[in-house]
Parts: sequence; C-alpha cells; structure tokens
Amino acid sequence: QVQLVESGGGLVQAGGSLRLSCAASGRTFSRYAMGWFRQAPGKEREFVGAISWSGGRTYADSVKGRFTISRDNAKNTVYLQMNSLKPEDTAVYYCAARGGSSYYTVGTDYDYWGQGTQVTVSS
Repeated sequence: QVQLVESGGGLVQAGGSLRLSCAASGRTFSRYAMGWFRQAPGKEREFVGAISWSGGRTYADSVKGRFTISRDNAKNTVYLQMNSLKPEDTAVYYCAARGGSSYYTVGTDYDYWGQGTQVTVSS
C-alpha cells in the first residue's frame, strides 16, 4: 500500500511559478512510476507528466517546456515544477503511483492516488 500526499498548490498570477510536491509512504518508492494529473472544473482528468523509477520522463503537449517533473528517491518525493503558468493551468493536481519499469500516461494505469492540491492561476 502506498499513500500519497500532495502539497504546494496555491494562487499565482499568470506567468508565475509553483512547485508541487508529492510525498509517498512505503519503502519501495524508488521502484514506483509516478505521474501527475489535473482536473479542472467541469472537465475530464488529464495527464500532465510522468516519470519512471529510473528517471525517464514524458509530458503532455500543453505543458511541455513549462513543467518539469523530478523525483528524489531518498526523500520518497516527486515534484512538479510549473513555470510560465497560464489561467488554463487552473485545476486540482493529483499525483499517482504504480509499479512498473516505464512511465505511464493513462490514469487508469495507476494504482494509488493522492487527495489533490488546488492550483489557481489568475489572469
């Protein structure tokens, strides 16, 4: 069982930056693939970025070049650095985890989810 707790959300002006953190319980964090997803009001949950246990990464086109996902296995934490934020980035951001050697872009591929953290970008 893995428990995930996100933090770092908040209100920021367009063009600003935020760094989200996702702290995971469990001794095998280093072997988990991690992902970030978001859900805006009235919209479907969408993929943001993912990182494999070995550090391979992939991003949604909408955030590529602005967001960076990273992980610190010693701290059991994955991060999402968000730069050049836009109002359309406003959403609840969730981290997710699963076992496996790759990275994964589909929400239903993940076994564990955090409770989410709100990110609001004002224009």
